[in-house]
Amino acid sequence: MKRFLYFLFLPTLSFASESSKIDTGNTAWMLISTALVMFMTPAGLALFYGGMSRSKNILNTMAMSFVAFCITSIVWIFWGYSLAFSSDIFGIVGSLKNAFLMGIDLKSVLPDANIPLLLFVVFQMTFAAVAIALISGAVIERVKFGFWLVFSIFWITFVYSPVVHWEWGNGFLQKQGFLDFAGGLAVETLSGVSGIVLALLLGKRKDYGKKAILPSSIVLTTFGAALLWFSWFGFNAGSSLKADEIAVSAFLITNTAAAVGSLGWMIIEWFVFKKPTILGIVSGAVAGLVAITPAAGYVGLLGSIIIGFIAGVIGFLGVFWLKNKLGYDDSLDVFGIHGLNGIWGTFATGLFANPSVNPTAKGVLYGNFLQVLIQLEGIVLAIIYTVFVTVVLFYIVSFITKGSRVAEEEETMGLDEAVHGERGFNL
Repeated sequence: MKRFLYFLFLPTLSFASESSKIDTGNTAWMLISTALVMFMTPAGLALFYGGMSRSKNILNTMAMSFVAFCITSIVWIFWGYSLAFSSDIFGIVGSLKNAFLMGIDLKSVLPDANIPLLLFVVFQMTFAAVAIALISGAVIERVKFGFWLVFSIFWITFVYSPVVHWEWGNGFLQKQGFLDFAGGLAVETLSGVSGIVLALLLGKRKDYGKKAILPSSIVLTTFGAALLWFSWFGFNAGSSLKADEIAVSAFLITNTAAAVGSLGWMIIEWFVFKKPTILGIVSGAVAGLVAITPAAGYVGLLGSIIIGFIAGVIGFLGVFWLKNKLGYDDSLDVFGIHGLNGIWGTFATGLFANPSVNPTAKGVLYGNFLQVLIQLEGIVLAIIYTVFVTVVLFYIVSFITKGSRVAEEEETMGLDEAVHGERGFNL
C-alpha cells in the first residue's frame, strides 16, 4: 500500500515548465481551437442529436449533451486531467499529483508548443466532453436522467482518462509509437463501443421495430452537423498545438475527408434507396470527420480521400445493414458512425501515415509494417477494456440510482414532459 501511494503522488514529470516563453501566435490559435471544440458539445452535437430524436424527447436529448459538458468541466479539473496527463504509473494511468490542478499556475508552460499549460488543460477538457456526450445518442428516449449524470462522472474517470493516458499521457501505447492525432481511439472508438454496450444493457425502446420512429427536425440536425464540421477544425487542426504547417495540413485534410464522406454516403444511398436524403448527406460528413480524426496530422490528400470515402460507406452499412442484421437499438447510430469509423480511421492511420506530411509518423505504405500492428494492439486493448469497464459501471450506477431505465409510462409520455416538465415545441 505504501508503495502504491508513493507512485500515486510522484512529482509530476509531465508538462509544467517555468522557463519556457509563451508563443503568442500558438496561444492565440489554441484559444480559438479550444473555443471551437467547446462549441461541439452544447451546440453542435445537441442540435445534431436533438433533431434526430422524436419531438417528445428533443429537450431531454439536448440536455444530455449540454449537461455532459457541464459535468466534464468539473470532473476534468478535479481529477480527470491528472489521471490522464500527470506522472505515469506503470504506463496505465496518471497520478493524482495534478488533482484540482495542483502544481499548475499561470506561469506553467507546455514545452514545444509554448502555450500556457492551463490552456492545454481546457483544450483536453473539451475532448473529454465530446466523448461522453457522444454516448448519449445510443441510449436516448429511455435512459434515466439521473443515471446519465452519475454514469458520466464514472465513465470519464475510469474509461476515458486512463485510455487517454495510454496514448497521449506517456502511457504504454504512446511509448510503443501508437498514432492518434486527435482522438480516433479515445474519443470516437471509446464512445461508440460504450454506446452500444449501454444500448444492449438497457434494451430496446418499447416501440422500436413496431412503428416508425421519425426525427423531430432534420433542419436542426443539418444545422447541428454544419456546426460540428466547423468545430472539427479546432478538434483536428488544433491538435497540432501550434499554428504551424501540420495544423494547416490537418485543416485541409479534415475538410476533404468530410466532403468525400458525405458524397460517398449520398452515392451509395442514392443507388440503394433511389433517394439522396439530407440526413444521409450530413451523416456521411460526420462519418468522414470521425475517420480522419486520428489521421488528420499524419496523412496527405490521397490518404484523406480514401479514408473519407470508405468512412461514408462504413457509416451507411453500419446504420442500414449491421444494425438491422443484429437487431440492436442504438438510437442515433453512435456505434455505426462513430465507433466503426473510429476503428477504421485509427487502423487506416497505420496504413497511410506519410512522413513527408509529418516526419514523426510512417505507415505501411511508406515502409513501416510494424505501425499497423501497433494500431491494432491499441484498438483491441481499448475495446476490451471499454466493454468490461462499461458493463461494470452500468451495474454500479444502476444500483446507485435505483435503476437505469425510465418507467414505461414516462417513455410513452416523452421525457421532455416526464423528466423536465417542458416541451420542445409548443405549436
